[in-house]
Amino acid sequence: MRMSTWIRQHVAALRALLVLTAITGIVYPLVVFAVAQLPGLHDKAEGSLITVDGKTVGSSIIGQSFTDKDGNALVQYFQSRPSAAGDGYDPLSTAASNLGPESIVDTLDGDPANVKPSLLSTVCSRSKAVADREGVDGSRPFCTKDGVGAVLSVIGPRDADGEVSQPVQVVSVNEACPTTPFLNTYRGVKVECAKPGEDYSVGRIVPIYGDASTDTPVPTDAVTASGSGLDPHISPEYAAIQVARIAQARNISEDQVRALIDAHTDGRTLGFLGEPRINVVELNLELDSKYPFRS
Repeated sequence: MRMSTWIRQHVAALRALLVLTAITGIVYPLVVFAVAQLPGLHDKAEGSLITVDGKTVGSSIIGQSFTDKDGNALVQYFQSRPSAAGDGYDPLSTAASNLGPESIVDTLDGDPANVKPSLLSTVCSRSKAVADREGVDGSRPFCTKDGVGAVLSVIGPRDADGEVSQPVQVVSVNEACPTTPFLNTYRGVKVECAKPGEDYSVGRIVPIYGDASTDTPVPTDAVTASGSGLDPHISPEYAAIQVARIAQARNISEDQVRALIDAHTDGRTLGFLGEPRINVVELNLELDSKYPFRS
C-alpha cells in the first residue's frame, strides 16, 4: 500500500470520528436538552419534583416510605407498597428482591436476626401486618395464621414417581422450634417444628393450601414490591382498606377520605393499559394540606 493511500484512509477515518463526535456528543444532547425545555416537558425533565411552600418534598415518580425511624407505619398516612430498593425507595439502590414463586422455604438460623425469609413467608408476614394494622382479614392460601409460609418437608421412602409412600418424619420448615406447628399431624405423622440450622431438603417439600380464601381483602400490591422498588402508586383496593384508619387518625369522616382517593385515582393509560392507580405521595400531601394531623 502506498503511503498516500494510507494517509487518505486515516484522514477519512479522522473526519468520520470528528463528524460523529459532533453529532452524538454535541448536537444530539443539545437537541434533547432544548426539547426538554418545552412547556409540558420541562417539569418531567427536571425529575417531576414536588414542592410545598418553595421546598422540594419529593418526586411524583418516586415513592416514599411513610414510617417512623423504627420502620413502623405512621397511622395518619396512606401506606405505600413495599420496596426492595435499599432501605426502601432509595433511588440509588433501585432493584427488585429477585425472589421467584419457587422461593417457599426460609433459611432458619439460631439467631432470629439471621433468618432469611422466602418470598412466600415475606408475602404472608406482610399480609398479616397489613391486616393487623387495618383491621381486616389477612389470611391467604399457603400461609399460617402467624404469617409464615405453610410448608412441610415430608421425609420417608419414595415411590417411582418421587412421592413419599409412607412418611416417617414431617417438619414444618418455616416454623423454628419451639414454635407449635400450624398442623398437628400430616398423613398420620406428628408434625415437628424446624430445628434452626438443620437441612430438611431430603424430604419432599409440600406447600399446604389451607382453608383461606383467594379473595383476600389485602391486595397483591400491599404485599409485593415493584420491579424497580420505586413505584409511587397503590391500587384503589389497597387505599380503600386504609380509609377507616386515616379518618380516625385525622378526626375526619371516611367520606372525606374517599373523596380525596377518588380525586387522585388515575384510570388505565390510554383507557386500556395497566390498572387504575393512586399516587400515594401526592395523596398524602393533599391530606396534610386539607386535613392536618394533630397528635
